[in-house]
Amino acid sequence: MKKILVSQPKPENGKSPYYDLQDKYDVEVVLRPFIKVEGLSAKEFRQHKVAIPDYSAIIFTARTAVDHFFRLCQETRYNVPDTLKYFCVSETIAYYLQKYIIYRKRKIFFSESGRAEDLVPILEKHNKETYLLPISESVPDSKVSVLDAHNIKYTKVPMFRTVSNDFKPNEPFDYDMLVFFSPMGVKALKTNFPDFEQGDIVIGAMGATTIEAVKEAGLRLDLTTTPQEPSMSIVIDHYLKQHCPQKED
Repeated sequence: MKKILVSQPKPENGKSPYYDLQDKYDVEVVLRPFIKVEGLSAKEFRQHKVAIPDYSAIIFTARTAVDHFFRLCQETRYNVPDTLKYFCVSETIAYYLQKYIIYRKRKIFFSESGRAEDLVPILEKHNKETYLLPISESVPDSKVSVLDAHNIKYTKVPMFRTVSNDFKPNEPFDYDMLVFFSPMGVKALKTNFPDFEQGDIVIGAMGATTIEAVKEAGLRLDLTTTPQEPSMSIVIDHYLKQHCPQKED
């Protein structure tokens, strides 16, 4: 075991439990996502015939949605009014709005538990609002089904999409372990390398849908999380302890 590919973006602060594994064992850990998010252009957005000024409130289920909402507002030259209300699935997303607005001067609501189910009563309380929900064009959002189940009236509109983060033709793919966190990542592997054969390559996956995607792709699942080992970095650490020498102090 010499080289591990973890399909996640590099952390902005340069710190990661996966890098700790690199320091602990004689392995190279590469953080490189198989997928990336790209925004719809203003032209693509207009094709959905949704006018943002028609809505009095925005529902945010992810920080990515926040980024692309304000980006499209700028690109379509829509001056976001102070009266616009924001309803967020989590407090983390709510505070992320500070990147674009003066937080204390706006009407912002969020689920304290971080669960979409607990945002529903807040949305129902403000049933006079006209809700707009920015979504991904390519990846279903489970939180949408929660809103539908409770008959929340809203309009959803794609503002971004998830696509394969293509590998360059001359980029080496010499990994001994691949770790996935989404079905799209598994799909991107097959897109980039249609003739991929697993052989002795160890494959790890986290999450039920990702595990299912690995199996549907005809790949062997070697590592996954458990209640005893809920973190993928812990799972890999346990594997390396058995198969890879630790660095000497």
